Amino acid sequence: MIPYGRQSVSEKDIQAVVDVLRSDFLTQGPRVPAFERAVAAHVGAKHAVAVNSATSALHLACLVLGLGAGDALWTSPNSFVASSNCGLYCGARVDFVDIDPRTYNMCPRDLRRKLETARSAGRLPKIVVPVHFSGQSCDMDAIGELAREFGFRVIEDASHAIGGSWRGSPVGSCAHSDIAVFSFHPVKIITSGEGGMIVTNDAALASRAIELRSHGVTRDPDRMVRPGGGAWRYEQIGLGFNYRMTEMQAALGLSQLEELVRFVVARHALAARYDVALSGLPLVLPWRHPDSYSALHLYVVQIEDHAPIGRMELFERLREEGIGVNVHYIPIHTQPYYSALGFEVGDFPLAERYYSRAISLPLYADMSEADQDHVISVLIEALRR
Repeated sequence: MIPYGRQSVSEKDIQAVVDVLRSDFLTQGPRVPAFERAVAAHVGAKHAVAVNSATSALHLACLVLGLGAGDALWTSPNSFVASSNCGLYCGARVDFVDIDPRTYNMCPRDLRRKLETARSAGRLPKIVVPVHFSGQSCDMDAIGELAREFGFRVIEDASHAIGGSWRGSPVGSCAHSDIAVFSFHPVKIITSGEGGMIVTNDAALASRAIELRSHGVTRDPDRMVRPGGGAWRYEQIGLGFNYRMTEMQAALGLSQLEELVRFVVARHALAARYDVALSGLPLVLPWRHPDSYSALHLYVVQIEDHAPIGRMELFERLREEGIGVNVHYIPIHTQPYYSALGFEVGDFPLAERYYSRAISLPLYADMSEADQDHVISVLIEALRR
C-alpha cells in the first residue's frame, strides 16, 4: 500500500538514536536542549521548548497565555481535534471561524466579522489558533492586525508547517503571534517519533512552559518559595504535567532537522508533478498563495460536482489499487462530542463543503516517481470514464 504520508528515516537518523541508547542519558540530557536551540535558530525564534506531542504543546501554550474558565478560544473547523481540544482542557469555551475556500485556512474576513459581532456582545476570544493547513501559512499579517485591534493572543498551530514561510519569514518566527507549535509525528515534515515544540520570542512564556512540561517543578533558586538546602532541592510551584521529550526523540529530531530543506524541496517537486498530470481532470487542485512557501505536508484535491465518480467511490477505488489515500479533515464541530456542546451541521458551511469533496493523495519526501505515476494513472482512469 502506498501511504498518504510516511517518515523518511536514514541510517544517520538510526545511528543518532543508537548513540543515545549507548550514552548516560535517555531523558533530560543534552540532546533535548540541543534540539530546542536548533529549531529556534532554524525558524528565527528566540526560544523553543520541546514536549512529547504537538497536542501537549498546544495545551501548554494555552496555559502560559492564561486561558481558563470563562475565556474563549477560536480556531479553524478544518483541523484535527487537538486544535480546539486544547481550549477545552483549560475549561474555556471553544468556537470556530470558517475557512477561505482557496487556502482551506481560517478566513481573515470571516474572523473580522465574527470579532465585530463578539465585541458588540462582550464575548471576544482570549486566544485565536490559526491552523496552517497542509503546510501553507495562514494570512498572518491580517490575523496579527486583528489581534492588535481586538486584543486577543495568537497561537499558530503550525503542526503541518515547519519548513514553510510567509512573506519571506519562516513559519515559527512568531512575527505576528505569541507562540507557534510544531508537530514531529511520523507523517509530518520531520519526525522525532512522537514529539512537539513550542516556539516563542517571549522569555517568560518559554520559562513557564518549561516548568509546566515537568510537573510545575523548578530547581531554580530564584523561582523557589523556600530556597536553600541541599543540591537535591526542588519545589513544585505550579500544577504541571509530564510532557517531556526523551533524548532518543530529540536525537532523531536533530538528525531529521538537517534534512528539512531537502524534504520540503522534494515535496514541492512531487506536488509540481501532480499539478501538471492532474490539471485536465475534474479536480480542484490545491492553490498555493503567492506570499506563502508551503511545507506541503498534504496534497489535497477536491472532486468536482460534475466528475463521473463521487468521493466515496473514488476513495474506495484508490484503496483497492493499493493507494492509501485519506481525508483531512472531518470538520471538528461535526464530531459527536462537539455536537453535544451545541454545534450543528451547517454552522461552518465552507469547511463542510470542502470536506465533502476532499481526498488527500500520497505525498512524502521519499515517494518514488513510479509510485506517484501509479496514483496518477488510477486517477486518470477513474475520472475520465
